[in-house]
Amino acid sequence: MKGYVWAVGATAACTLAGLAMRGRFDLVNIAMVYLLAVVVVALRFSRGAAIAVTVLCVAAFDFLFVPPAGAFTVDDLQYLLTFAIMLAVGLVISGLMQTVRRRAKEQAQVEAEAETERMRSALLASISHDLRTPLTVLAGASSTLARGDALPLEERKQLARSIYEQSRELSEQVAKVLDMTRLEAGAIALQRDWDSLADIAGAVLRRLGERLAAHRVVVDLPPDLPLLRVDATLLEQALANLLENAARHTPTGTVVQLRARRDGGELVVSVEDHGPGLPEHDVERVFEKFQRATSEGAVRGIGLGLAICRAIVRLHGGRIWAERVPGGGTAFRFTLPLEAPPAMPAEQAAA
Repeated sequence: MKGYVWAVGATAACTLAGLAMRGRFDLVNIAMVYLLAVVVVALRFSRGAAIAVTVLCVAAFDFLFVPPAGAFTVDDLQYLLTFAIMLAVGLVISGLMQTVRRRAKEQAQVEAEAETERMRSALLASISHDLRTPLTVLAGASSTLARGDALPLEERKQLARSIYEQSRELSEQVAKVLDMTRLEAGAIALQRDWDSLADIAGAVLRRLGERLAAHRVVVDLPPDLPLLRVDATLLEQALANLLENAARHTPTGTVVQLRARRDGGELVVSVEDHGPGLPEHDVERVFEKFQRATSEGAVRGIGLGLAICRAIVRLHGGRIWAERVPGGGTAFRFTLPLEAPPAMPAEQAAA
């Protein structure tokens, strides 16, 4: 429909231009103006719109400018050739554009299928490599417990602890795959409410207490930070992924720092570690799905934690990036837009 509206509008514009040119330019120049309209519409819209603009332009040019004016008859047969050329140009260009659009669509489909296949292969490779380990441990420990009635109590406790830790690891990896799928499919809607970063960070640190116990966590959150209108559950997940990532990929006993500052209309949150740091070529790609830094060695994980962080931050309208810290280490920073907090009710303000 839009193409046909353009066809009518382009014909009207060319007619006005032709009327302004009449008497000062030859008819062939006015015909070129109409031909320009045919070319523009044929390039941008469907073949139907191209045919429509061609018919309209030919009719307008014939009726208003070709002698005898005011009639659709043609005294000079050479103008029939002009009409035929205008129609041919419109059909040829629209045909070429249809071919280009079809090939572009086919190319996009091929690229999408290739990307889907690449992601499927990456997912299968990650699952086979990283999820096989906890499954193997679970099978071994549980079978030992099943037939080891004479095992010492301490050894049974260690096996039970290993089963618990590996099952939790397996559950979290599967949960990350599901979370990433839901985020990419747009199945997660933000449940925004006003909350403080200190409360969100406190909940995350309490939940990760055991995993962060081997590191010295330093929290630097100024008391005057503004409230955030965010989905606290999703933001907790993003912050937990960053803190867990820092603890997982840095030596025991090193410092992991959580800090925040206001920068204009944004809040900048940073999670910094003092580990080996990211190689330069990993600073950007580390946020891609199923990607892990080349310096991580044998650390487990299917490479979705940081991709989930990026998706959550983008849902909130923020940005996320990684920086190398001078002296060694990595800083993961993200921004959250600040909004004016709601006004307090009159009775609360008076109290």
